[in-house]
Amino acid sequence: MSNMPNIKIGVVAVSRDCFPESLSVNRRKALIDAYKAKYGEEHIYECPICIVESEIHMVQALEDVKAAGCDALVVYLGNFGPEIAETLLAKHFDGPKMFIAAAEESGDSLMDGRGDAYCGMLNASYNLKLRNVKAYIPEYPVGTAEECADMIHEFEPIARAIVALNSLKIISFGPRPLNFLACNAPIKQLYNLGVEIEENSELDLFEAFNKHEGDERIPQIVAEMEKELGAGNKKPEVLPKLAQYELTLKDWVEEHRGYRKYIAIAGKCWPAFQTQFGFVPCYVNSRLTAQGIPVSCEVDIYGCLSEFIGTVVSEDTVTLLDINNSVPADMYKEDIEGKYPYTLKDTFMGFHCGNTASSKLAFCEMRYQKIMARSLPIEVTNGTLEGDIKPGDITFFRLQSTADCKLRAYIAHGEVLPVATRSFGSIGIFAIPEMGRFYRHVLIEKNFPHHGAVAFGHYGKALYEVFKYIGVPVEEIGYNQPAGDRYPTENPFA
Repeated sequence: MSNMPNIKIGVVAVSRDCFPESLSVNRRKALIDAYKAKYGEEHIYECPICIVESEIHMVQALEDVKAAGCDALVVYLGNFGPEIAETLLAKHFDGPKMFIAAAEESGDSLMDGRGDAYCGMLNASYNLKLRNVKAYIPEYPVGTAEECADMIHEFEPIARAIVALNSLKIISFGPRPLNFLACNAPIKQLYNLGVEIEENSELDLFEAFNKHEGDERIPQIVAEMEKELGAGNKKPEVLPKLAQYELTLKDWVEEHRGYRKYIAIAGKCWPAFQTQFGFVPCYVNSRLTAQGIPVSCEVDIYGCLSEFIGTVVSEDTVTLLDINNSVPADMYKEDIEGKYPYTLKDTFMGFHCGNTASSKLAFCEMRYQKIMARSLPIEVTNGTLEGDIKPGDITFFRLQSTADCKLRAYIAHGEVLPVATRSFGSIGIFAIPEMGRFYRHVLIEKNFPHHGAVAFGHYGKALYEVFKYIGVPVEEIGYNQPAGDRYPTENPFA
């Protein structure tokens, strides 16, 4: 996918000058060898200039990893490590950083071969705090060469997300629709995160769309759409307008990118969009999202931000859905009970009008938007991509700013069940363990809006670390707690 960084991680080994430097040299070599053997050479760089023992070494190593084009930094404690030089290195490196430490190799080498990095990690963390330096430290940051290689690999999606956010611009069109206050949140936290935002009028977008009428590229985009839809191309008459709109957005992105490398879009889709443009943009939104440019519905800026983070972490297409409706009891008994390990309250339907990419649908058809067509001519509501979402593991999550400009987030692992929805739109039957309690004591209690981002796979571990790194307080990261673990707001007598 495009629209995300291809990061390089620089590994710098450090050494306390009263410990044998050879410990850090040999352990660094073993770490790099282990990483390359398992994960290849593309994302890793071994700083060869020196083992950092002093502030002068720190400057040399910093210049080296910068010259090598490293986007992220791993400080590797091959032994106890120099707490001042190693944390200054992290302070002056402009990008995400990680600290890990070497485990002792053998009971036969605990005289001259003991490194004490287990102890050094404590001093490193203390000094990072003194200097107000953010760094990612794994759950258990001390390991063998192979284990530390795995830690670096787990750091990659976290680092990729941090780097991407620092070069992201969100382009929005129009204010949130009437009665959608839930999607309206202060943009101050975007700037705090290093994200730029460009807010535009729907009229600006409409003008640009009209200028693309007759664009010579339209037939090519139509042909791509026809191939993608196949037998699901039930509204061929609307494809030229959809192609015109897709080209409008892509050209807008390139003309308004400015100095930012990565783009996401928060788009308007009703109430005047249909009558003026003559279609709904859902299918185009799905296509751009599949190409790595997430497009949220209903000008949901933080939904768009969440989608972008999910795209970068998973390196895969995501979607944005309403946490929409309960599963009827008769349908649960017929299709779910006894077949899957979920109660009725663990299930719900995730839905949106038609914005989920075709690659994430079990089947798809180009349709009209049923809800809008209740009050508008059907022909101006064409453009949705309808179908049941493919079964499989998912992560439901969202990053949000509260009304008083505080960051808050939630993450929940679950799955889409292989059960027919019997409904319309881009829709699936979702199951999340203890969803009923999570719904009440996180989503409702913490005032989250109804839109949630969906990543296709279990990415909670990386997302949790991304949210921590960018400054979401850990007490403000909600998750679906298992039975027996009471939420703070949960009635103990219920």
